[in-house]
Amino acid sequence: MTSASDAARCNHQIRAREVRVIADDGSQLGILPTSEALRLAQEKGLDLVEVAAAADPPVCRIMDNGKFKYQQQKKIQEARKKQTVIQVKEIKVRPKTDEHDYQTKLKHIRRFLEAGDRCKVSVFFRGREVVHKDRGAKILERIVVDLGELVKVEQEPRFEGRVMNMMLAPSVKKKP
Repeated sequence: MTSASDAARCNHQIRAREVRVIADDGSQLGILPTSEALRLAQEKGLDLVEVAAAADPPVCRIMDNGKFKYQQQKKIQEARKKQTVIQVKEIKVRPKTDEHDYQTKLKHIRRFLEAGDRCKVSVFFRGREVVHKDRGAKILERIVVDLGELVKVEQEPRFEGRVMNMMLAPSVKKKP
């Protein structure tokens, strides 16, 4: 993964003759020859880093490049730590699924949705069962009715080959 800080030119990699220089405290030093800007950075024991190469003249900042890269990496790690991954779980049923099995699968769907995951419910038809598409649709409708306000239908039931699919997502409840 390459970020903007990896691609930024530093010190002698800067090719422009003149650069707009920003000091380490954030103040503008103006447009200086690159050699002069490098000398100022070396006097302070810091690096000259090109932050806006597309500008005319390019904008360079006097800073500790290693420390800057480290801080950027830490910010990326923090952002990655805070992001949530929503998984899609799948429940498979058949048109002839018995009541007890149906209740068990409904319990699984409820658990997935309460955990914040999306759930794909699939009704598989085998052999001549495909003639009774209405039974599969009834099962999917019943699941939505039984889950009530816990669920939001993200994708209506749709028939693909010998499988009828429906996508469910947890409904967003506002707590008082």
